[in-house]
Amino acid sequence: MKKNPDGPDKNPYRLKSSQGREIFSWCMYDFANSAFPTLIVTVAYSVYFKQIVAGGGGSGDFLWGVSLSIAMIVSVTITPPLSAIADRQNARKRFLILFAYICVMATALLGNVTAGMIFTGMALFIIATAAFESSLIFYNSFLPDVSTPKTIGKVSGWGWGLGYLGGLLCLFLVKPLLAGGFSPENIPLFRMSFVAVAGFYGLFTLPLIFWLHEAKINSAKESKKGAFSELLKTLRDTRKTPGALRFLVAFFLYNDGIVTVISFSSIYAVSTLKFSMGEVLSLFIMVQVSAGIGAFTLGYLTDAWGPRKTILLTLVNWCIVVIVAYFTETKYVFLGVSLLAGLSLGSSQSASRALMASYIPEKRSAQSFSFYGICGKMSSVLGPLVFGGVSALTGDQRTAILSVLVFFLVGGALLWLTPETRKSTLHSQRK
Repeated sequence: MKKNPDGPDKNPYRLKSSQGREIFSWCMYDFANSAFPTLIVTVAYSVYFKQIVAGGGGSGDFLWGVSLSIAMIVSVTITPPLSAIADRQNARKRFLILFAYICVMATALLGNVTAGMIFTGMALFIIATAAFESSLIFYNSFLPDVSTPKTIGKVSGWGWGLGYLGGLLCLFLVKPLLAGGFSPENIPLFRMSFVAVAGFYGLFTLPLIFWLHEAKINSAKESKKGAFSELLKTLRDTRKTPGALRFLVAFFLYNDGIVTVISFSSIYAVSTLKFSMGEVLSLFIMVQVSAGIGAFTLGYLTDAWGPRKTILLTLVNWCIVVIVAYFTETKYVFLGVSLLAGLSLGSSQSASRALMASYIPEKRSAQSFSFYGICGKMSSVLGPLVFGGVSALTGDQRTAILSVLVFFLVGGALLWLTPETRKSTLHSQRK
């Protein structure tokens, strides 16, 4: 970073102008990667897998849940040791780029998956999702580098907000390929949308490659044994931070509900409420807009009010969303509840990322965010399995969606008992 021409910067909470390009390149990765969860996990491939690849029915829900769970287990297994190595060898950016383009390649190959190719469809999706989730560990670890304690909520919100704009743009670009649904003549075009998502992801990751700077923290090249020792030390240090582990457990629980709602929302709309693919696309275009607005606006609230209180506010909203969705009988009501969910979608995750950043020990950002990621991904194992299992056993997706409520309630109660960190409240004390 450039030095202040007026002398030493005595205000560590002021965002330096020289960070602008790095903030933009960091946020652009959110813009790029949002195409994957929007089109592959939520809107298009999820429904295609259940209806075409797996042949529909409750078994399709279960297989989709299993695929998501295996992907998260893979990511949880590989990222903690790699994050320790990344911090010790200044390799966070290299791992980020590696996993991003593994996801891009696997996503492009989904375009070759046809009816009955259950194993191939699951395997490619697992590889793509595990790589996507692993890339986020290293991406999130740059948040403290491109922000200050006073602006961390705002910058995190910018990333999430720009991400929803990216998802929205990609939705518009592939809508002509998806609007025809699963008619025999349109299925090849439907599969081409997966290739388009891969191209979008790969193209808009380029600003991060060229402009995001990784500060060299450790000059010595450590062995893998040293990296594992550092990982254990980081866990011990995290346990010493008041409220850190309690927050991680709370995040484990409430994120379970968020991931499950995201992963099954399109399937629920098509299977239970009989939405057409064209209606699903229109629905999620509007959801992307509301999610972007929520991420941008509540990012400022996070800085003004604190991330913990902001998360609690969004969890109240999530409880309302689940209850109303259970009783919903019409498409118009589901549209309303989906827009309500969108307002909390990015903001709850953005504020969680900001709160986690306030707990991390210095010089161990990738390792600390790996623990944050582990909680998120392990919750992503449980939620889809619960939803898919309940749906398969009862044959009723309404009962399955209601089961998500417990994760929001218990996670919110635990977060309520979690103390604010000094970092997350320091800026308000300075006013």
